[in-house]
Amino acid sequence: MTSGGNSVLTLARVATRLPAQDLGRARRFYAQRLGLEPADERPGGLLYRCAGGEFVLFQSTGTSPGTFTQMALEVEDLDTAVAELRRRGVVFEDVDLPGLRTVDGIAEIEGNYPSKGARGERGAWFRDSEGNMLGIGEPIR
Repeated sequence: MTSGGNSVLTLARVATRLPAQDLGRARRFYAQRLGLEPADERPGGLLYRCAGGEFVLFQSTGTSPGTFTQMALEVEDLDTAVAELRRRGVVFEDVDLPGLRTVDGIAEIEGNYPSKGARGERGAWFRDSEGNMLGIGEPIR
């Protein structure tokens, strides 16, 4: 910790890493289903950049359990994003838990972090070709 209680990581950028057993299959999924192309690549890794950050798909012998959200993307219009991804063949998860239930693939999530200036969020989840659970969300303002 630095003086004043701030960590040296406060100014760090966040970059997600997602495992892929078959990097070629993952690359095709992200291109065909999500409309994303790598910004850069190296042996065993593909770097993707979005407006607010970046993520890497890396060759891995392990698998993701896919039981939790590993990466989330925030969009301006969730209905449009879900419709577009469905047209591309993405299958959304059905969730039915206490306090969290999807209707037509979308859940209304009460409350939000006060600093985000929203009163809640709408969200949807799907798995990529490698079993990674991805989420997309829209703040309710």
